[in-house]
Amino acid sequence: MAKIKYRKLSHSIYHCNYHIVWTPKYRLRILQDIVADYLESKIKSICEWKEVEIIELNIQPDHVHIVCSIPPKLSVSDFMGIVKGKTAIAMFKSFPSIKKKPYWGNQFWARGYFASTIGIDEEKIIRYVKYQEDKEKERENDSKDFTLF
Repeated sequence: MAKIKYRKLSHSIYHCNYHIVWTPKYRLRILQDIVADYLESKIKSICEWKEVEIIELNIQPDHVHIVCSIPPKLSVSDFMGIVKGKTAIAMFKSFPSIKKKPYWGNQFWARGYFASTIGIDEEKIIRYVKYQEDKEKERENDSKDFTLF
C-alpha cells in the first residue's frame, strides 16, 4: 500500500485526492497529437496556478483522466469550471479550425464530469477516531506531571 501524502496550507493539513474524468462535446476523438500535448500543458499550468497537485494525468482521444490533490479552499466544481473554461478558450484560440464545426456551439467540453474521492483506509480512520480520546487523556495526564502549581 502506498504511503499517504498529506499536504499543508497555512491553517490546515489535508489529503483531498480525486479521480476526475471529462469529455469533449459529443465525445469526439479530437484529443490527439498536438491538441493533446497542448491540452496537457494547459492543464498543468492551471493546476500549478491553483495549487492543485497532479498525481496522474492521462489524455485519451475522447476523454481526460486526472488524479489530483485539490486543496480544501477550492471546491471540485470550481476547479473543474476553471479547467474546462480556460482550456476551452485556449483550444479555440490555438486551433481555430476546431471552432468552424457548426455543432460546437462555442463549447469545447461536454457538460458535467465524473469525480470520485480517493481516501485513506476507512478502518484506520475509525480506529483513530475511536481511540483518539484515550490518547488525548494520556497526553493530558503526562503533561500534568510536569506542572509546578
